[in-house]
Amino acid sequence: METRQSLLLVGCGNMGGAMLRGWVAQGIDLADLAVVDPTPAAADVCQQIGVRHFNGISELTRQPRVVVFAVKPQLLAEVLPEYRDMGSDILYVSVAAGFRLASYKQWLGDVALVRAMPNTPAAIQQGITVLCANQAVTAPMRSQCESLLEAIGEVVWLEQEELMDAVTGISGSGPAYVFLFIEALTQAGIAAGLPAAMAERLAKATVAGAGQLALPEGTSAAVLRESVTSPGGTTEQALKVLTENRGLADLLLRAVRAAVQRSKELS
Repeated sequence: METRQSLLLVGCGNMGGAMLRGWVAQGIDLADLAVVDPTPAAADVCQQIGVRHFNGISELTRQPRVVVFAVKPQLLAEVLPEYRDMGSDILYVSVAAGFRLASYKQWLGDVALVRAMPNTPAAIQQGITVLCANQAVTAPMRSQCESLLEAIGEVVWLEQEELMDAVTGISGSGPAYVFLFIEALTQAGIAAGLPAAMAERLAKATVAGAGQLALPEGTSAAVLRESVTSPGGTTEQALKVLTENRGLADLLLRAVRAAVQRSKELS
C-alpha cells in the first residue's frame, strides 16, 4: 500500500451510511475517506456523495489510520480477519452491537480498539455515541476517536463495558421507539378526524420540538411534563391513560430489557 488515508469505513448500511453522511456534511476531506462494501447499494451511495468505494480490502491502495467497522454483527467473523496485521498504530472502531472488546482479539490480534454505539440521528449530526476502549488505546487515539465521532453528534465515554448492552437498548435502539411513537400518534390523530398528512406533520413536529426542549443539560423531563399538565385539563386526562398501572413505563421497561438481552446474546 502507498501513503496513508485518514479513515476507512467498512460497511455502508443504515448505520454506516448515517455516519458517512454525517462526516461528509461536517466537511471531512473526501480524499482522506474511503468505503469498503461489496453491495451495489453502497456503491450507489458513495457515487452520489463522491466518496471512493471499494468492493474489498484487496483493492485498497492506501493504508488507513482509522478503520471503522459498521457491518452487521453476524458478518464480523467473516470480515474482521481480513484486517488483521494492517499495522500496530492503526485505531480500530467497531459499531457492532453486543460484541465485547475481548472478542475482537481472536480476529484482529492485539490491536487498539474502541467499541462505539452511535445512533441513526448521526446522519444529521444529532446522534449520540457511547465509546468504550481497550487498554491498547492511547490518549491521543481517544482524542482522535472522539473528534471523529463528535462530527456526528455528542460523545460519551464509558469505562464499564458491561453497561454497553444497556446503552444499546436505550440510545442505540431508541430512535426506533421514537419513530414508532410518531407512527402511533399519527394514527391517533387520524382516528380523531385529522387528515393523514396533517396528523403526521403535527406528530413529527411535536416530538422534535419536545426533544429540543428536553435536551439542555440540567433540564428535567418530569418538570417539563408537569409544566404542560394543567390540573383537570386535557393533558392530565391523556396522561392518566398512559400511566395507568404504569402502562407506558412498564412497556418501555420490557422493551429495553428485550433489547439488552438480545445484545448479550449477540456477544
